[in-house]
Amino acid sequence: MPKVGMEPIRRAALVEATIAAIGEAGSLEVTVSQIAKRAGMSSALAHHYFGGKDQIFMAAMRQILRDYSAEVRKELAKTTRHDQRAEAIIRANFAESCFDPAAVSAWMTFYGQAQTSPETLRLLTLYQMRLRSNLTHALRGRTTAPKEAADLLAALIDGLYIRVGLTAPDEDAEATALALLAKLTGGVA
Repeated sequence: MPKVGMEPIRRAALVEATIAAIGEAGSLEVTVSQIAKRAGMSSALAHHYFGGKDQIFMAAMRQILRDYSAEVRKELAKTTRHDQRAEAIIRANFAESCFDPAAVSAWMTFYGQAQTSPETLRLLTLYQMRLRSNLTHALRGRTTAPKEAADLLAALIDGLYIRVGLTAPDEDAEATALALLAKLTGGVA
């Protein structure tokens, strides 16, 4: 008989192991057995909790998105004025925690999986809608077209993240995004 309360601990261990395994492999080319071994349990138990690799991956991405959301909330909590919200969202998107190599690999896999998996596409769409909504709200009163500016910033954030995540260029992606924000809002960033 399993101990009461072990399921959340085991699920969390499998999610963490999935992120680490994807980070090591650089893709979703890992097996449930490899993930389970990394988590210190049998593949049968991993299948029991999640059903398969795709479900474990989705749970891992939900965790990464929860961590990202916590970064956004942390940065927004530091703001004292509405006109600081867009900068806070940009800072959260380029926080050091977002560039952990395993998380970057998981994000790249996430973007790729969204092309073939309806469930993954749905989760990616929710993330993108939330980012645009947060930016649109933050840009109200700062530009005459907050929705269009939010769409442009969201695309820039995703593009810069991918470029920094894959190639780690010398340029400062956060500074680039903040400079675009200044241009979009008439120089007030």
